[in-house]
Amino acid sequence: MVYYCQFNNDRRNERLNRIEIPITRPHITADEERAVAEVLRSGWLTQGDRVSMFERAVAGYVGGRHAVATSSCTTALFIALKLAGVGKDDEVILPSYTFVATANVIIHAGARPVFVDIDPETYNIDPARVEEKIGDRTKVIMPVHQVGLPADMDPLKEIAHRHGLIVIEDAACALGSEYKGERIGGGETITCLSFHPRKVVTTGEGGMVLLPDADIEAEARSLISHGESIPDIERHRSAEFKVEQYRVIGYNFRMTNLQGAVGVVQMKKIDWISAQRRGLAERYNAAFERHPFIIPPGEPPYARTNFQSYMVRLGHDCPVPRDQVIQFLRARGVSARRGVQAIHREPAYVELLGEISLPETEHASDSTIILPLFPQMSRAEQDHVIEALARLGQDQ
Repeated sequence: MVYYCQFNNDRRNERLNRIEIPITRPHITADEERAVAEVLRSGWLTQGDRVSMFERAVAGYVGGRHAVATSSCTTALFIALKLAGVGKDDEVILPSYTFVATANVIIHAGARPVFVDIDPETYNIDPARVEEKIGDRTKVIMPVHQVGLPADMDPLKEIAHRHGLIVIEDAACALGSEYKGERIGGGETITCLSFHPRKVVTTGEGGMVLLPDADIEAEARSLISHGESIPDIERHRSAEFKVEQYRVIGYNFRMTNLQGAVGVVQMKKIDWISAQRRGLAERYNAAFERHPFIIPPGEPPYARTNFQSYMVRLGHDCPVPRDQVIQFLRARGVSARRGVQAIHREPAYVELLGEISLPETEHASDSTIILPLFPQMSRAEQDHVIEALARLGQDQ
């Protein structure tokens, strides 16, 4: 049996005459239910062996990296910044075209975000615009693999190497995506993942930081668990009595054993989930190839995306504004979202940094839409989305 976790107050039982298609549905089955029940019966609900199993599964999948599970991608990014030595008055270069958490963690670390415009074809940070933003206080370049499409990493790494900077990848959406044939997370940079329900693999909430060596892994494990020198599970399993020490001021950023159990099951079907998403995305692409004003997403030669989200852009000849398109779809039972926010235009960041002009980011933020896509999406559901967009401009 498959349990479809519905979003947006699915009312099918109340309104049988109306199709309602959510933006996503996590693929949750009886296997995840059994895995959680086993943990509940075990009595070990906090970070434990299922978290360790999940970490090994993800590390093995991306290429043998050191993996440390966290409570969210936000906390993973914060830990990554701490590992990179980012602190008061340092600067971190990143795109504005991303979820606000990417910038928030920089503020929480005591540093200052420096926004760079995007490549309009990929919606990712434009390497050609990065170098002009580097200053004396710059410490990190933080590319974001937006909606799962990998950023062009080689030029970013070359710039970082030339200026003595650290690269931290916000790969919240990118588990299963590839850059030049290698899975995101398998390289030598610090990489952070998300397991939010809208991601390819979910644990409800949760994150992970992927690291290049064991020494940094040990530091990360200490930081996410109050700064303790010996993890709980190691102390409890040891035949010897061990007393932990707290050598640094740490945080409570741990993933629970319940989440880890769900993640272990999810990782067993990631290839199937990814294949389903790609197949549905390709079907959308074919349907929109000749649409008069719906522009499907591209995929540059160096990248293979996991289609964590399916994001289209409205052409200049679209007869109605973006927000009206979303309302048009909602009226026809199709949940859609604006593409991605432009952080530099959010009130908190205008107050903090002042007015900033990033034309490509602003155009993308105003003209993109995320359409429903999830692995168990039926052809009838997808056809309904496609047909609704085909009527756009005719039904006004």
